[in-house]
Amino acid sequence: MEDYQKWIDLAIEKGSEYGLKILMAVVIWIVGKWVIGKLMKVFKKMLEKNKNMDKTLEKFLSNLVRTILLVLLIIAILGQLGIDTASFAAILAAAGLAVGLALQGSLSNFAGGVLLILFKPFKVGDLIEAQGEIGVVTEIQIFTTKISTPGNKLVILPNGALSNGNIKNYTELGELRVDLTIGVSYDADIKATKEALMRAMESQENVLKVPAPSVNMGELAESSVNYEVRPWATPENYWDVYFQTIENCKIELDKAGIEIPYPHAVEIQKEA
Repeated sequence: MEDYQKWIDLAIEKGSEYGLKILMAVVIWIVGKWVIGKLMKVFKKMLEKNKNMDKTLEKFLSNLVRTILLVLLIIAILGQLGIDTASFAAILAAAGLAVGLALQGSLSNFAGGVLLILFKPFKVGDLIEAQGEIGVVTEIQIFTTKISTPGNKLVILPNGALSNGNIKNYTELGELRVDLTIGVSYDADIKATKEALMRAMESQENVLKVPAPSVNMGELAESSVNYEVRPWATPENYWDVYFQTIENCKIELDKAGIEIPYPHAVEIQKEA
């Protein structure tokens, strides 16, 4: 009977000791969650006041701050329960190092995504060329960027490589120059050729008047005189102008009787 009494007294003693700690831990969790909620509301309002803040960055920062606050709250609760938080922090650091080594590529993409969101070399809707691909940016995520190519193919680019490589933004400056090289015969009159090529551009409504289109002799090639044809277009009309100009050049040169050189097969007849 005395043994039972000892066990009961020990249970009451330990229950009182740990029960109070558990109760305090629950209180800390409830109050901490409430405080975190209030702090996050204030933080989000601060972010929303900045009109230039990117929505992706805003969401990312909110999630990051919330995660940090929750980790601090959990460490406080563990300390209340009597667990050595210094050891717990060391375990977290070791785990973080291991995860970091295993996810080097992902972390590189993550860092690249943050840089792209902060410095904004392009935005959704811009026509860009990067990593050997050209297309319109449809989405900028933390790890990857999605672009839609002229052939309506979705290309997903890793942000790590994207942020460290060359990026051509065709939309940022507002107008794009279409660069074409058209070769004609050496017998063609220079003035007539320039006038025909100029008509090929000026007849299009999508070719901009300012900057003005231009035609210049670019090269005296082996079998042709090459002219540099330079119309200007808005980014959304770039490909229409590109292909229509090529077609119009052929039409106008044919009308002017100007030959476009091409390889000829010459048949040699042997004498009987």
